[in-house]
Amino acid sequence: MWKVELFAPNYDERESQAVNEVLDSRWLTMGEKTKTFESNFSEMLGENVKCTALSSATAALHISLMALDIGEGDEVIIPALTFVADINVVRIVGATPVLADCSSYSDWNVSAETIERQISEKTKAVIIVHFAGYPCQMDEIVELCNDRGIALIEDVAHAPGATYKGQKCGTFGDYGCFSFFTNKNLSVGEGGMLSSKSEKLDQQGKYFRSHGMTALTLDRHKGRAITYDIAQSGLNYRIDEIRSSLGLVQLDKLSLANKSRKVLVERYILNLKDVKGITIPFLELKNIESVYHIFPLLLSESIDRVDLIGKLKVEGIQSSIHYPAFKDFTAFKDIGLNSASIAEDIAMRELTLPLYPTMGLEQVDFVCNGLKKSLGN
Repeated sequence: MWKVELFAPNYDERESQAVNEVLDSRWLTMGEKTKTFESNFSEMLGENVKCTALSSATAALHISLMALDIGEGDEVIIPALTFVADINVVRIVGATPVLADCSSYSDWNVSAETIERQISEKTKAVIIVHFAGYPCQMDEIVELCNDRGIALIEDVAHAPGATYKGQKCGTFGDYGCFSFFTNKNLSVGEGGMLSSKSEKLDQQGKYFRSHGMTALTLDRHKGRAITYDIAQSGLNYRIDEIRSSLGLVQLDKLSLANKSRKVLVERYILNLKDVKGITIPFLELKNIESVYHIFPLLLSESIDRVDLIGKLKVEGIQSSIHYPAFKDFTAFKDIGLNSASIAEDIAMRELTLPLYPTMGLEQVDFVCNGLKKSLGN
């Protein structure tokens, strides 16, 4: 159906071999592969960063809020332009989500300024998102949270390996939350990682991951423990060895894959920078190195997005939307969300074009020509 799909996994025989090794080992639940994955991911993020592999980024976000003791009566500021996981976890713990607007039409991330507008005496935490793989301007955000005594959680689902002033995203806040969902830069199907520089917060994360148990099944299998204690109440947010083995291969590929994404985005920009009816965001950011998770565009108000998506489909080009506004979802219509005018406008006009590391330049050109044709350029 699609001549160019939105995303394709960066897989080859190495992933197949990794999975077969796990199957041959006959140890499928969380074990040595997971420990190695956590260690290698920590090394990628930098010194003194501890990592806990999980079943999803949503699990990482949920654990972050629970470990920071956020609940009923608290407010958590989240981006108005993001995936529903961020608002869902806030509501699940009983806290109130408050929306921070995008910085501008050229920078869709939140900023210290848009966050500060929403701070109240009830604000206990801020969740920021490095949208599309472009890091937020972190100096001001970290300073604001420190000055106000507010916890900082980084949603790094779009940005594994991205840096702000040379420092890896996911290492600025109390917690970093990474996604390894199928379409992410590091893809294992379902999975996530929780990062922290705090030994206490890291330990709490590990307890929440596995029922609060002080010894895991692997420890008993290896003879390192006979029984276990329950240090605190916890959940089952464990990853398994198959996905950790995939994660190890994908982590080895991550740097080169992110560089490939950059080349493709540069080609997109070259082809589309002068096309009428569209605007390309994130072109003027400083002090950052993106990992180019998706390639988003902003359509002019005169363009019918649904019609354009249909025309691209006829050309064999898959496209998507990142993201619908929260106010348009049934679950959030009547909870009293504050408005965020820029984010809500972007949500109505955003269009995402195909981007993945194994994509060729000729495919980028095909997508651009199809878009120009569909726009009447």
